[in-house]
Amino acid sequence: MEISAAGRLEVRITTADVGKRVSVRRLSEPGVAGEKFTDTVGVLTSWDDGVLLITRKSGESVRIPESALVAGKVVPSAPARRRGPAASYEELARVAARAWRPVESERLGEWELRAAAGFTRRANSVLPLGDPGLPLDEALTAVRRWYAERGLPAYVQTATGAEGTQESLCAELERRGWVREVTAEVWTGALAPVADLSEGTGVVLSREADEAWLARYQRKGVSEVALRVLAGGPSVWFATVPGADAAAPAAIGRCVVDGRWASFAAVEVDPAQRRRGLATAVMAALARRALDEGASAAWLQVETDNAGARALYAGMGFAAHHAYHHYREPAGAGTDR
Repeated sequence: MEISAAGRLEVRITTADVGKRVSVRRLSEPGVAGEKFTDTVGVLTSWDDGVLLITRKSGESVRIPESALVAGKVVPSAPARRRGPAASYEELARVAARAWRPVESERLGEWELRAAAGFTRRANSVLPLGDPGLPLDEALTAVRRWYAERGLPAYVQTATGAEGTQESLCAELERRGWVREVTAEVWTGALAPVADLSEGTGVVLSREADEAWLARYQRKGVSEVALRVLAGGPSVWFATVPGADAAAPAAIGRCVVDGRWASFAAVEVDPAQRRRGLATAVMAALARRALDEGASAAWLQVETDNAGARALYAGMGFAAHHAYHHYREPAGAGTDR
């Protein structure tokens, strides 16, 4: 916190600092046991009518009465990560979008509207990288109309917690009643160490998701649209570890190679055969193929509550880069068709 020469805490932020990363200290709410003060770090997304709105790295919005402020200052952006490849949010967002392509898309300024008959939110949401070319309310009306024409709910995918992410857009969506339904994280790491973790003996690589692979895939009843999404991407590989059960393999995985990046997804293991290194073997085999194609860095997504996956990936050298969220249109929101 900012401390003056006289040893006093000072508030050194103003409404002019909206959009900047700040650290503030406020008086704890009356009647709350514990510390007298509460500290909050995040992006100052608004300061209206005596109330500050700060969006944390996790995407959580915190409202703080101006009257409760004890100290505050602008702080530099989060320091560069010491592990794994350096990458901007926009670079990763574009790579991730190419690794999970919709079957239909349309531009709205610099936003991309994506649809795939409802198969996954990522393929059925707006990717807002830049200016939609319209005032926000008009852009959101156009978004709702576009998805309504396809019989789909409107979703906007946003991100928080890294340089260039969209804390302000998150706050604007919440102010308009859009509901955050899903939060996950994108993790990054160096690719070569993953390839060295296992010899990958017994892992079969293919360009197609065959019936055996699909039998292990957690999303049952995969449609033709889903198959198109799974097969989409610059250079797609599917990994399979055959199992004793002929109905489904012991483990599977998917990797998309895109320039220096390799993405890992759909890494799934038969529950009866977990903790035997199969997930590691699958990722190592895919990593070696990606290295052969010139990749050097890796990314993947992980749910915030999946403790097992987080421990596995952390042990491989991955670390969180940013959080991403899917906001759903307000219930009963009308559109002008």
